[in-house]
Amino acid sequence: MSAVALLPYADFLGIQVQGEHHGAPLLVMPFSEGLLNLQGGLHGGAISGLLEIAAIAAIDATLEDREQARAIFKPITVTVDFMRPGLPANVYACGEVIRVGGRIANVAVSAWQDDPDRLIAAARMNLAIGNPGDA
Repeated sequence: MSAVALLPYADFLGIQVQGEHHGAPLLVMPFSEGLLNLQGGLHGGAISGLLEIAAIAAIDATLEDREQARAIFKPITVTVDFMRPGLPANVYACGEVIRVGGRIANVAVSAWQDDPDRLIAAARMNLAIGNPGDA
């Protein structure tokens, strides 16, 4: 797997690549107080941001053509299922690329905390693949 570049929003959330999980980049979003919602759980927007960044990292890691790897990705459809509350702890996420075409990629993404078999959220995403000049 080649190195992947993360979005600037990943820096804001503290997200880093921690290795691989099933051959795709494994991302971690370290816990911080700023990620909590009013009820004391992890904010759904932060979890969704992690899922989107993991999807893009998974696509980026599969692209053979390094010119294409500098592509920009724009969400077309995003469906997030929240399965249990996120606790005040690190969150891990990994994407599985279902298909990459010339202009659209389909990815399934999972997020968990202490056990990859106990998901806190999952998403299906279709992302448009564009050239940096299209932004």
